This record gives sequence, C-alpha cells and structure tokens, in this order.
Amino acid sequence: LAHSDRPPSPVNVTVTQLKANSATVSWDVPEGDVVIGYAILQQRQDGQMQRFIREVNTTNRACVLWDLAEDADYIIQVQSIGLYGESQASKRVHFRTLKETDRLPSNSSNQGDITMEGLDKDRQLQTGEIIIIVAVLLMWAAVIALFCRQYDIIKDNDSNNNKEKTKPSSEHSTPERPSGGLLRSK
Repeated sequence: LAHSDRPPSPVNVTVTQLKANSATVSWDVPEGDVVIGYAILQQRQDGQMQRFIREVNTTNRACVLWDLAEDADYIIQVQSIGLYGESQASKRVHFRTLKETDRLPSNSSNQGDITMEGLDKDRQLQTGEIIIIVAVLLMWAAVIALFCRQYDIIKDNDSNNNKEKTKPSSEHSTPERPSGGLLRSK
C-alpha cells in the first residue's frame, strides 16, 4: 500500500476521567481523510500487560480504558483506521492511574490536579444525569396529563350520551332537587 493511502495519525491524544481502575482516552482526527475506526495500543510501563482495542464502523473519538491496575504507569498510542489501512501510531501518551485511597488530592501537586479534574468531571456528569432525570419526569407528567385529558373527554362524552338517553325523565326532576335540598338544610 502506498503511504498516501493511510490516514494521518490522530492528534491531541489526551487522557481524562482518570481513576484507580479506568481512564478515558480522547483524540482528534485531522480533516480530509475518511476514518472508519480506531485502534488503541495500551501498555503497562513495566511491560506486564498489553492490550489492543480495535473498533471499526465508528465515528467515536474517545474510548474508555477499563480494568486498569491502580497506581500504575501506562502508555497508550492511538491509530486511525481508514479505508485503505491504519495510520501511523500517535505520539505516545503516558499516564498513571490513581491509588484507590486518593479520593482527595494528595500532597504531590501533579497528582492532585489530576484527581481534582476527575472529581470535576464526575460532578458535571451528575448534573447531566439530574437534567436527564428531570426531563424524563417532565415527559411522564406530560404523558399522564395528556392521558387524563383524553380520559376526561371520553368521560364527558359518556355522560353527555347518558343525559341524552334519559332526557325525558331527568330534565325536570334532577336539577331542582339538589338545590332545593341544600336550601332546606340551611
């Protein structure tokens, strides 16, 4: 294959939402080439574990890495998959997972920043979830309101029909009786 047929390497490869056992990798694809998927090479720096993730028929520009070891160094590289082959691997990106205990920023400022970033991301996620929940509740409320309105209309139609059926007998007796009775009881 000619080199020109291969798509350009992904750029701006970044690792976000860093936790003890997972992280999210995202990247950008330079314009111009058809990219039909991606491949990620994930490797522990001590060489113990290597994983290759390959997704085709996707326009995703992010991928969650799961089952990571806590407090371990990893290197990742991303490749774009085009119609005629894969790009060169992106620059190597190094990251380190958190310790399970590092829920709050630790003393080393570097790790603290990463932890805080992770917490902020979680907080954004929660607001997102709340918005979704509220939207769903509103939708249900609308559905129920609509149903009730439909139901009332049906009920009204029924009672109208009944009135029409029993008109002769009820026309004179029904309306006055309640009001008369109320006046008497006063």
